[in-house]
Amino acid sequence: MRPADSPLRVAWLGHRSTTSGDGIITYSRETTSGLRARGVDVVFFHHEPALADADSVVLDALTLSHRLVISRPGSRRRLVDLLREREVDVVHVSFSFSSLDFNLPRLCHELGIPIVGTFHVPFGQRPTLWSFTTNAVYRLYAQALAGCDAVIIFSDAQRAILASLGVPREVIRVLPNGVDVDKYAPGPSDQRARFGAARLFSYVGRLDPEKNVPELAEAFLGADPPRDHKLVIVGGGANRRRLERRFHDPRVVFTGTITDEQERIGILRASDAFFLPSEVEGLSLAMLEAMACGVATVATDVGSDGEALRGAGIVLDPRFLEPELRAAVRSLIELPAACRLLGELARRRVLERYALATNLDRLIELYRELAPAPAVTPRGGRS
Repeated sequence: MRPADSPLRVAWLGHRSTTSGDGIITYSRETTSGLRARGVDVVFFHHEPALADADSVVLDALTLSHRLVISRPGSRRRLVDLLREREVDVVHVSFSFSSLDFNLPRLCHELGIPIVGTFHVPFGQRPTLWSFTTNAVYRLYAQALAGCDAVIIFSDAQRAILASLGVPREVIRVLPNGVDVDKYAPGPSDQRARFGAARLFSYVGRLDPEKNVPELAEAFLGADPPRDHKLVIVGGGANRRRLERRFHDPRVVFTGTITDEQERIGILRASDAFFLPSEVEGLSLAMLEAMACGVATVATDVGSDGEALRGAGIVLDPRFLEPELRAAVRSLIELPAACRLLGELARRRVLERYALATNLDRLIELYRELAPAPAVTPRGGRS
């Protein structure tokens, strides 16, 4: 056992990337940084050799994307050896991690180490192609999640889904994503001048089909905004080139992926409104970051986003996405004062419910609940 005065030791299994900055990567980066700032000893297991450092371990894998990682032979044995060597108190895995996912609870229990899993997989409450796909992933992961000592999810709606699939309610913990509200806050920005915009509207995220970016661009251009009103679309993905060709208009700007955090914050601070018209979501960190920056926020009622935004922004019914999105875009273009009011409400909501500091405090409480009690070293003796 660890001495009573030693820090908690956590093995974090998550993702790093040199080319992407989406929510699952941000979650690991921000949470591990916050844990270390609070004195937790974190060793970060990941699959990106270019981002190896003294506080991390790179596991060999075939990485098709950070969402599809196939561990190579020997990775399981190396992970077991390193967990023993580091004498960790808790393993925390950010699902999905790799093809090892389904063996991790049994592996940890064989080692006598409690395992916490954060389940990021998006979901939708209404039957669509994308919600059927994500529901299948929920069923696939249910047994592995049931084997964890704690499963972190983001809302009561997500808890109900997992419980219906056999994950014991007592292991399910609602612990929403958190945002650093000092870093993501209203403030000065030069990004409007950069884009030549009198008013700026934004989207940040992957440009994949389920994100409904074409519907957003069509709604924006359909409102026939002045030439100095710009929609800035930040992100990369399978559809980027096709979207750039389709919406070849100076009022719609595609930046590609922006990995520089300060640049993304600058765009959010300069934005009049932020839009996230997704078909499925978990709890969008990009949305929470926009809200924290005091930006009027519009999002669909999917995943946990509607629960987070309702009463502090505009929540769209995905069944009537196109007309409701058009109405929201037009209203926020025509009513600048509404943007300011909604931005204030959004910032207040994040301060009340989604501050990273509160999230970290609750996470450390969970670790201490699960971790073995520290050994007390007798005076003049050894533990």
